[in-house]
Amino acid sequence: MRPNFLLITSDQQHWNTLGCLNEEIKTPNLDRLAGEGVLFTRAYCTNPTCTPSRASIITGKYPSQHGAWSLGTKLPESEHTVGEDLSKAGYRTALVGKAHFQPLQGTDEFPSLEAYPILQDLEFWRWFHGPFYGFEHVELARNHTDEPHVGQHYVLWLEEKGCKNWRDYFRPPTGNNDRQKRRWQIPEEYHYDAWIAERTCALLEEYHRKGENFFLWASFFDPHPKYLVPEPWDTMYDPEKLTVPSVVEGEHENNPPHFQLTQQENPDFSPWQETGQWLHGFVSHLHDREELAKDIAIYYAMISLMDKYIGKILDKLDELRLTEDTLVVFTSDHGHFFGQHGLIAKGPFHYEDMIRVPFIVRYPGKVPAGRRSEALQSLVDLAPTFLTVAGINIPWTMTGMDQSEVWFGRKERVRDHIIMENRHEPTTIHLKTYVNERYKITVYYDRDYGELFDLWEDLEEINNLWDKPEYAELKAELIMRLLFAEMGKEPLWMPRTAGA
Repeated sequence: MRPNFLLITSDQQHWNTLGCLNEEIKTPNLDRLAGEGVLFTRAYCTNPTCTPSRASIITGKYPSQHGAWSLGTKLPESEHTVGEDLSKAGYRTALVGKAHFQPLQGTDEFPSLEAYPILQDLEFWRWFHGPFYGFEHVELARNHTDEPHVGQHYVLWLEEKGCKNWRDYFRPPTGNNDRQKRRWQIPEEYHYDAWIAERTCALLEEYHRKGENFFLWASFFDPHPKYLVPEPWDTMYDPEKLTVPSVVEGEHENNPPHFQLTQQENPDFSPWQETGQWLHGFVSHLHDREELAKDIAIYYAMISLMDKYIGKILDKLDELRLTEDTLVVFTSDHGHFFGQHGLIAKGPFHYEDMIRVPFIVRYPGKVPAGRRSEALQSLVDLAPTFLTVAGINIPWTMTGMDQSEVWFGRKERVRDHIIMENRHEPTTIHLKTYVNERYKITVYYDRDYGELFDLWEDLEEINNLWDKPEYAELKAELIMRLLFAEMGKEPLWMPRTAGA
């Protein structure tokens, strides 16, 4: 019997914010999922920003290959996606929640359905449900918490639920909603977590009733800032009882200059901004410790609230007796800083906090239960692995690796390295990171600075070895390995059928 696929993702979730890894946070449903499957503790994104990473999930390609190489770019509709292959094989395919394959502003050459003004054209969204990047059915929204670009199917659902004053809970396009800080005044019943869970469960019921196989992506928005959560979740965690990460004195002295600038009150990042566009992370990261502790409490609460609604989806699988026939993957599109190395949110800082993601796989009877694995995983591997498990040939264009043998416990690992890409500006913000079992190296385009960390001896990544003479030979070897890895991920989409 062919398996179903349920992909559940969060947005910007630090890899260790699971109760089974961190006793300060409560995630009983994700803990249950981990206990019934494999928890992979060394999973990585392909790019620590939303659009590139999410595009890699559905294309099985790296951002430099699928076209959506940065925030503000668009995944071309011409790109082949895993949903197309599964649809051709008879699967129903659907996405509920956040897509973010397209920018908030489109152009005549590169129009965007996720942009103004169509974003808030509710009449358009009443009839549009796909197809969209290989998903035959989509129910979308774009906002994080109270962001003003709320609309699409989420707003239609709010109105159907009787929430006629939904605009009161979101910031106006021209400014802030200052009465909402940490406590989001929206009732929990109208929170987008409730929407995603309800609509995901409805689709599960439909597919079950019709006896159809499915590939269903429940794409949650949290815990992406800003830090807002409805009552009573805003008081779930006591800030005074939480660990607050902080910078280690002097740790950035050997780091690239943009790391050092983050610890200044009024840093000048203009040398890195060729186009004048705002770049994530290129601001002062100085913060008040007590305020940060309060933010962490809300960040954890956002995860716990999301966990509740993930539990409803998992319970629906049980109720419909689909659990045994469904491969479930939980992960996030990239990580998050909440004080680690003195940093906040995200940016071109490839610490483990930013590039590692939570990653759980469950498939009863196929995936070993209650296991933890350090086998390297990448989000680019999801598409080819899903296809292999479904018995479908992997397209030549996909460059991710099939992890099914690792997921099923038949191999310890199939990867010996990971590659992360990050590019905002054409030249100044262009970096790549290579990670293997022990070492991590980050190289910047046309720059003589970089980072080299020994993850066995320096798990916290405090001691950058890049400029240390005694590590020059290791640095050269790792740069060569990065080059080999880049050569190895080039797609050979045209098969060779003859010698000439």
